[in-house]
Amino acid sequence: MEIRPVQLADAGAVNELLAVLGYPQGEPQDTARRINAWSDDPSGVVYVAEEAGVVAGVIAVQLCPFFEREGSWGRITALVVSERARRRGVASQLMAAGESFARERGCVRMEVTSRQERSDAHEFYRRYGYDDQTGKSSRFLRDLSLVERRDG
Repeated sequence: MEIRPVQLADAGAVNELLAVLGYPQGEPQDTARRINAWSDDPSGVVYVAEEAGVVAGVIAVQLCPFFEREGSWGRITALVVSERARRRGVASQLMAAGESFARERGCVRMEVTSRQERSDAHEFYRRYGYDDQTGKSSRFLRDLSLVERRDG
C-alpha cells in the first residue's frame, strides 16, 4: 500500500470514494478542479492510498490557525476507504499521513466530524485516540449560497 498525494488522474476514483461516503459527485473534471485548488493551497493536503494501481482510500486535511491561542488545528474534511479495502489498515495509514502533515506544520489538535449513523467510523476514531465530543459542543452551519447577499 502506498500513501501519496492525490493526482489529477485520481479524480474518477476519488469521485467513487466520495459517493461511498454519501456525497455523489458530478463529472471527474469538476473533482479535478478541486484537486488543483487543494494542490495550490499550502494549508491543505489530499492523500490517496493506492494498491496495485487502484486507489483504495482518500483523506483530505485542512489546517486552521487558532485565534484565541498559539498554534493551529487540523480538520479532516474527508476520509473514506473503499468497501473492498476496509479493515486492512488503510484508514490508519491515511490518518497517520494526514496527522503527520498537520504536525509538521505546527498543529496541536486534529478534528473530524462524522454523521451520526456512521457508528463504524466513530469506533475507528475512538480507537485511533480521538475524544468523542458529542454532547459537549454544538455545531452550527449556514449555507451562504442560500442567503441573499447584502453589500453595503
